[in-house]
Amino acid sequence: MPDQTIRVLCLGDLVGRPGRRVIRECLAGVRARHRIDFVIVNIENATNGAGVREKEAAELLSYGIDCMTSGDHILDYPDVYPYMAEEPRLLHPENYDIPGTGAHVYDTPKGKVGVVNVVGHVFMKDRVPTRNAFNTAQQAVARLREQTPVVFVDIHGEATSEKIGMGWLLDGQASAVFGTHTHVQTADAQVLPGGTGYLTDLGMTGPHLGVIGRDKDTVLKRFTKEEKAYMRVAKQWVRMSGAIFEVESSSGRCRGVELFTHALEDTDDPEPNEA
Repeated sequence: MPDQTIRVLCLGDLVGRPGRRVIRECLAGVRARHRIDFVIVNIENATNGAGVREKEAAELLSYGIDCMTSGDHILDYPDVYPYMAEEPRLLHPENYDIPGTGAHVYDTPKGKVGVVNVVGHVFMKDRVPTRNAFNTAQQAVARLREQTPVVFVDIHGEATSEKIGMGWLLDGQASAVFGTHTHVQTADAQVLPGGTGYLTDLGMTGPHLGVIGRDKDTVLKRFTKEEKAYMRVAKQWVRMSGAIFEVESSSGRCRGVELFTHALEDTDDPEPNEA
């Protein structure tokens, strides 16, 4: 009898109100159409395009997300810390020493799924004391594997070299390693020789008519005129970006990974950009 598999949808950095809207309106249909068993979304930009508050985090969980990872912008709203300390479905980078956790095991109808979240170092500001991402991830994966062979790792970082290095470090240990933070979906979805699914960056869940989620005109002013205008969240060309990993429940080996994108057809948003 073929080994049972679990299908996990992983979505890249969710940006502002448009990102939350596409999750609200489309996630349930996507789950049914693609036979998704578990959903991981990086939500560190869910509030105003940078950071996340309790209000928006709780809102997103109500739409059917199973695990929310984050990154450096989890530090932008410290008032989310008490919520994060009590809500294991919202992870912070495991190598940050702040309230909450960066590694957790979740129950699904097809077995347990572990998720580890770490933040990289190259070109990233250390806004709080940050432990080594590679050592931290390897230790956390080993710990979660005591409960389940199915473990996913989100490395939130700027440098492709760090993300690729993490994939090789954890090949044969994690079911999948994917990167977040750059908001641009990469084209290197693959299964590494040890059975670990890999993608350098999931991309962005939010408005793509802009510059990595921000209004293009305000960003261009910064680039061309050095005007420090407030960078509003863009509104249009809203879509989810990420990947679907299919993993054997008993062994944790990845059978396949495919790039995923889904567009919101009606992108007119009469609501304000803020939040």
